[in-house]
Amino acid sequence: MPPRSDEPRRDPTGSRRGSARDARPADGEPRTGEPGIGGISGARAYTPRGRTVREERGTPARGQGAEQRRTPRSSNRSGDPFRPALQVLDGGRAAARAGRRDAPAAGRGQVVRTVAPRTPRGPGGDEPPPRRRTTPRAPRRTDRPAARRPSRKPRRPPKLADSRLRLRLGTVLALTLFATIGIRLIFLQTVDAPAYAGGGISDRLRTVELPAPRGAIYDSTGAPLARSVEARYVYADPTEVKDSAAAAKALSPLLGIPVSKLVELMKPRKLEDGKASRFVYLARGVEISTAKRVQALDLLGIGVHRDERREVPGGDLAANLIGFTSQDMDGLEGLEARYDNVLAGQDGKRVYEAGLGDLGAPIPGGYSRTTPAKPGSSLSLTIVRDLQFRTQQILSAGMAKVPGGTGAAVIMEIPSGAVLAQASNPTYDAAKPLPSDPVAREDAATSFVVDPGSVHKAITYGAALQEGVITPDTTLPVANGIKMGDTWFPDTHPADGKRMSIPGMLAYSSNVGAITVADRLGRDRLIDYQKRFGLGKPTGEGMPGEASGRLLPASEWSGSSYGSVPIGHSVDATPLQMAAAYAAIANNGTYVQPHLVKEVIGPDGKRTPAPAPVTRSVLSPQNAAALRTMLEAVTTVDHATGVTAAVPGYRVAGKTGTGWRLVNGKKQPGEVSSFIGMAPAENPRYVIAVFVYAPNGGGAAIANPAFRDMMQFTLRHYRVPPSAAGSAPKFVVYPR
Repeated sequence: MPPRSDEPRRDPTGSRRGSARDARPADGEPRTGEPGIGGISGARAYTPRGRTVREERGTPARGQGAEQRRTPRSSNRSGDPFRPALQVLDGGRAAARAGRRDAPAAGRGQVVRTVAPRTPRGPGGDEPPPRRRTTPRAPRRTDRPAARRPSRKPRRPPKLADSRLRLRLGTVLALTLFATIGIRLIFLQTVDAPAYAGGGISDRLRTVELPAPRGAIYDSTGAPLARSVEARYVYADPTEVKDSAAAAKALSPLLGIPVSKLVELMKPRKLEDGKASRFVYLARGVEISTAKRVQALDLLGIGVHRDERREVPGGDLAANLIGFTSQDMDGLEGLEARYDNVLAGQDGKRVYEAGLGDLGAPIPGGYSRTTPAKPGSSLSLTIVRDLQFRTQQILSAGMAKVPGGTGAAVIMEIPSGAVLAQASNPTYDAAKPLPSDPVAREDAATSFVVDPGSVHKAITYGAALQEGVITPDTTLPVANGIKMGDTWFPDTHPADGKRMSIPGMLAYSSNVGAITVADRLGRDRLIDYQKRFGLGKPTGEGMPGEASGRLLPASEWSGSSYGSVPIGHSVDATPLQMAAAYAAIANNGTYVQPHLVKEVIGPDGKRTPAPAPVTRSVLSPQNAAALRTMLEAVTTVDHATGVTAAVPGYRVAGKTGTGWRLVNGKKQPGEVSSFIGMAPAENPRYVIAVFVYAPNGGGAAIANPAFRDMMQFTLRHYRVPPSAAGSAPKFVVYPR
C-alpha cells in the first residue's frame, strides 16, 4: 500500500480538516447540528443500520447532483462503519468480497464513489447551498504522475481458520479412528478369537482318564500267568465331604480299611500350587459288586470310577519270574518291570465341558474331545505252567528240610535253549506282594551267586577234550591229594596213586584228577573256555537285575588258583549260567542263549516272535558226545556221587557239586550242593540244574533227589520214550 501523503487534508475553505468541534463555515460562523463529512463525528452519527442521521431524517446532502471523488480510505469511512469489525470476525473474506464489489473499472487505480448531492437549505430551514472555495486550489504538480494506489489485497486467512481444511482434517481423523477400531475387531474375531473364547473354558473342563488295559503274561500253552481285569476305584473329594467320620464308618466294612485311615485320607489338604485338593484314592482295584454297594450309599463327596486290577491266577506260580505291579499298573519287579514298556498301554482321556454344582453334567454342544486308550501288548513265555508248578512243588518239599536255606531250579529245552521252568525258594504270592520279604521275591536262578564247585569240572574236561589234552580213554595216576601254592586239595575218594580213567575221575569227583588235567591245559586256555561256556557275564535271559558272576582274571591268579579254579572255586556263577553251560554239552557243543520270552502278542492279535537267541560253537559234536558219555558214570558207577540222581528207565548224564554261597564277594556259612544233568543222555532233550544252599549242611541229600523227580516228571510230561535196555555204557574206574 503506497504511503499516505504528508500534505494535510483541507476542507473546501482551505482549512485543515479536524474534528467536528473545530470545523467552521466559510463565513466564520460555526456550524450547528451537523457533523462534517468524513470527520470523526460522522462516524458517531451513524445509526445501527449503517446510515447517517441526516439520511435517516431525509435531509439531502450538500452538493446534490455533484459527484465527489474520494480516496479508498475516505470511501471506506463513508461506507458501512461496521465493515472493519466484520472483516476481523470474518477473517478478511468480507473485505475481499467488498473490494471486488467496489473495484473500479479496468485501468483505474483509485476507488471512486458517487455521493448524492445534498438539498440546500433556505432561510426557512432548508439546507443552504454549498459553500464555494474563496481561495484557489493549489495546482497539481505536473513533474510527477499521480500516485496510484493499488487495491489492498485481503490477507490470506490462517490455515486453521479455513473451514474446508478443518473439515478434511476432521474427516481423516474420524476415518483413521474407525479404521483402527475395525482392524482391532478383525483381530479379535479371527486371530485372538480362540484365546478369548477359551479363556473361561478351563474352569468348566473336566478330564476323565481312560486307563489302557495292561497286557497279559501267558505261558507257552496260552494259559494266563498274570492278567488285568476290570475293577473300580473309590475316591473322595475332601472339599465336598461334610462328615468324614460318618462316611468312613459307612465305607470301612465294604472296603476293608480301618475307619481311622479313611478319616485321615478324607482330611482337607493343600496342593503344591496352594489350591485345595479335590481328589484322593480311598481304595484301588475294588470289585465291581463292591463298588455298586458303595454307590448305593450315595455319600456326598464319595465317587466310584473305572479301574484295573492285576490278577495272578496261580498265586505264587512263577511269582519270582513274573513279579508284580503297583496299583497304577506300573511294573515293579520281575518280567512285569523288565517288559513294562511292552505290557503297559497308553492311557486315553476324555476332556469335556461341564457345568458347576448341580449342573455338573456335560454341556450339550460344548467342548468335548476323547483320546481312546491303546491297550498294551501281551507276552507269551516259554514257561510251561504244569511243569513250573511241579518244579516248585518238588523244590519246596526239599527246602522244607533246610531252615533258612535258598533253592533254585532251572529246566531248559534242548536244542532251543528255552527255559521251561525256573523256580525259587522261598517264594511269595504275586497277587499280594506287599507283606512278603524282599529276599523271597528275588529270582534265585539269576541272582543267586555261588561258588559252583565240582559242577565246573565238566567245563575243565570239555576244554581238555577239545584241545586234545585228553581223550575218552586217557588214564592218569591220581594221588589222594595235591598241593598248589600254599593250599592242599584232597580227594573224597582216595585213589592211593592208582591210575584212574576220566569217567572214574568224574564219578568220584576227583579234585586231584581235574587239577592235573587243567595243569596240562594251561591257565589261559581254561579261562578262554570258561568264557565260551558263558561264564563271567549275564546270559540275557530276560530277567531284570541278572547277576553277571565273575571269572578270576589271569593277572590275579596265585599259586593256589591253579588248584581252585579247575574244580569250581574262585569262580562266581549263577545257577542259570551253569545250566546254560551244560545245555551246550547236551546240544552237541553249541551254546544257545537261554531265554524266557517266546513271542509278543499285539493288541490286534498279531504275534511277533522274540529275537533269536545268541548261539556259538564251544565243542565239536564228537567231543560233546564223548563228554556226555563220560558224565553218565556219575549216575551209574557204584558209590558215585550222583547215584541218587538217576532216573529209572533213562540214561542220565550229569555232575554233582559242592560250593559256597557268596554275598558281596564274601563266603557265607554252610555249603551249596548242586546237581546238573541231562536226559536221555544218548539224545538229550532237557537239562535240569538244582542248587540248594543249606546253612547247616546236608544240601546234597536234597539236590540229587530233587533233580531225579523233576527230570522224571518232565520226561513223562512230554512222553519221551525210555532209553533202550542195556544201552548204558560200562565204566572202569581203575583200569589195569
